[in-house]
Amino acid sequence: MNILVTGANGQLGRSIRRLAPYSVHHYIFTDVNDVPGLETTFLDITNPDAVDIIAQSEGADVIVNCAAYTNVDRAEDDAALANMLNAGAVEHLARVAAERNATLIHISTDYIFSGNSSSPIREDALPAPCNVYGSTKLAGEKAVLASGCRHIILRTAWLYSPYGRNFLKSMRKIMLQGSPLRVVYDSVGTPTSAADLAAAIVHIIEEGMLDRCGIYNYSNEGVASWYDYAKAIAAVCAPGSSISPILSSEYYTRARRPQYTVLDKSLFKKTFNLEIPYWVDSLHRCIKELEEYESD
Repeated sequence: MNILVTGANGQLGRSIRRLAPYSVHHYIFTDVNDVPGLETTFLDITNPDAVDIIAQSEGADVIVNCAAYTNVDRAEDDAALANMLNAGAVEHLARVAAERNATLIHISTDYIFSGNSSSPIREDALPAPCNVYGSTKLAGEKAVLASGCRHIILRTAWLYSPYGRNFLKSMRKIMLQGSPLRVVYDSVGTPTSAADLAAAIVHIIEEGMLDRCGIYNYSNEGVASWYDYAKAIAAVCAPGSSISPILSSEYYTRARRPQYTVLDKSLFKKTFNLEIPYWVDSLHRCIKELEEYESD
């Protein structure tokens, strides 16, 4: 099969790149940005004609959409572009998938939920996003469902990797500089390794499970506040770090964040017969990888 990956130079796309050489299938990696040393086919997914042309020329059997507008705060003032990438472009991809009888694997987010729950959120919970980012990602999900294409929508949370910008890398940098930190402790979810999510996606493809259409939650196992997350990073990278817990009301952000977005992964594990790693174990693996990369 031919697997077309969008947003291939982002966190998840680069994690999929690392697994692709071991696959019997042919992966085509696309993005609007180049990364030195990475073979990339240019594709602007907001251009429907370009999506048509690439899907046709590459004979796409599966489209894995890793592209998104993910700057949660900036989206509040840039709603049009966020909507174009997170909803409009997804509609183009879904239409092409439907026309080609291909399967679309689309990545969504825990931020489609209000955060008012107090127990792990199932796939059938009522979405109620509290910011522009979440609203545009929910609109993307709806576009996929309306298209009638074969689809697997994976909702994930708090993604991190050795690539790009993320909480792990930002916190680690500040800790290594010796600066004190104040981190929110009343917002709860689960840090998720992009490497683990990439492995789950490749598992679905390699094991021939593309017919198991639907919406699924995927994040690492366990529960953490952002403060817990920061403390776990410090325990490995900088044990003497000064980290103070604060309320989310004490830390201004342009966009509201949901307070509780722990996802129930039972349906994913049952459907795809795959165990999910504990978040602290995956975090340690990623930090080790970062340290090895910097020592080369």
